[in-house]
Amino acid sequence: MNLSQVLLNALRDHGAHEIFGIPGDFALPFFKVVEETGILPLHTLSHEPGVGFAADAAARFHSGLGVAAVTYGAGALNMVNPIAGAYAEKSPVVVISGAPGAGESRSGLLLHHQAKTLDSQYAVYREITCDQARLTDARSAPAEIARVLASCLRESRPVYIELPRDMVGVACEPVVPSPPLAVDADALDACVGEILARVRGADAPVLMAGVEVRRFGLEDKVAELARRLGVPVVTSLMGRGLLADTDAPLVGTYLGVAGRPEVTDLVERSDALLLLGVIISDTNFGVSSRQIDLRRTIQALDHRVTLGYHTYPDIPLAALVEELLARLTAAPLPVPFARPRYPRGLQADAGPITPNDIALAVNDLMDAHGRMPIAADMGDCLFTAMDIEHTALVAPGYYATMGFGVPAGLGLQAASGERPLILVGDGAFQMTGWELGNCRRYGWDPIVIVLNNASWEMLRTFQPESGFNNLDDWGFAGMAAGLGGEGVRVATRAELKAALERAVRTRGRFQLIEAMIPRGVLSDTLARFVAGVRRLSQK
Repeated sequence: MNLSQVLLNALRDHGAHEIFGIPGDFALPFFKVVEETGILPLHTLSHEPGVGFAADAAARFHSGLGVAAVTYGAGALNMVNPIAGAYAEKSPVVVISGAPGAGESRSGLLLHHQAKTLDSQYAVYREITCDQARLTDARSAPAEIARVLASCLRESRPVYIELPRDMVGVACEPVVPSPPLAVDADALDACVGEILARVRGADAPVLMAGVEVRRFGLEDKVAELARRLGVPVVTSLMGRGLLADTDAPLVGTYLGVAGRPEVTDLVERSDALLLLGVIISDTNFGVSSRQIDLRRTIQALDHRVTLGYHTYPDIPLAALVEELLARLTAAPLPVPFARPRYPRGLQADAGPITPNDIALAVNDLMDAHGRMPIAADMGDCLFTAMDIEHTALVAPGYYATMGFGVPAGLGLQAASGERPLILVGDGAFQMTGWELGNCRRYGWDPIVIVLNNASWEMLRTFQPESGFNNLDDWGFAGMAAGLGGEGVRVATRAELKAALERAVRTRGRFQLIEAMIPRGVLSDTLARFVAGVRRLSQK
């Protein structure tokens, strides 16, 4: 085999299912091998940010590798923002970048796509990936590939592989996967014993599930753990959508001052808050109505467990959960809890549409036609998703980058085969909405709801005096046909309900519903979030 085939086989053997990419001159030889071998299916998009977001969403769905392939310089540097977001939110994306060959590098000429030096791109990606490799020697390449892919899966963070174009066809030995790192059994035993003592001695223990639970494929096991512990479960904001297909004693999503008071009170009064895979970030905890004392929590994240003032290093989350289950062999305990109830019953009349109405309409739709996975962008569409029935969700809840929603929805359909619902604001749609033009080639047919208030409305809530938050009305629905889909603009609740019913019955083409929302109208959840942030900032 040649080096490219070895790399593609290693990606597949480590759990990759597809590649998203955009070819360019330094990457053309590699893309030719991808296409001709068919080892992994290739989906090309229109702009590198969309490639990164789609690969991120696929990684989140698979609980495994997503792959983004681009060219050197203008391609890879264009994808820095999505990969930085994947790093922040612990999504295991493999970036493969073409690169100049050895002869070109030694020519003495400045090469096109080069920034400061030929190594500048490598240095940039070193900052936003957990491991890197430059495949310049076929003898060492298999070990380099094995190491980097193992890091990607172990850390659940992006990695970077640079493939010079003169190395693509060089003969190479296959990759031998790296063995898993050993876990200190004594340290794990002591850690689990201390956790169980803390939980059993508590008056109000609570388990919060975060992104690592999904990244490492632990949802079913964490649901069973909650039952055996006999504790209620919440998800963090970033973990929204977790445990949707389990029978975990799930009471809702913790949103601090923006959430349901009973969930907020449950979390903030807990004397043994077990945080499994929860990123300790401002979006997860920055709007707590009362400051959570993290010294009283049990934090399992990033291969370590922290209890109070001490830490057990090198304890992977999967090993921790397995050992907890091994200790808790008793019959599952009944957990008194009330499942969250999400609003339903849209009043289909001539009234104007609000974000709350969109949540109602989607809940009614899924009651009638079944749940759909959701890709949400930042802004009020994400907060609106908090009032939608618990279902699989991908969203940039921590890194908070705009433009994620549409390409993430395409990545979600490519990875899952299921038809997704995409929630996106008009500002974010202006950035990456045009990726919908690729749906026809691949048979993708998402339902896209554009929350159009001709505004960067979430920014306006924090700085209402600034006119630059105003956007023009681009008429997105009218552009859908040219992109290969169908579009409709709706301004009333009755029109919204009819458009959703028509969209769900129409398969084979993407359906774009442009929901016109008056400026200044927020979802209840976002309004509470903004008010809470303002209150906390004034303290």
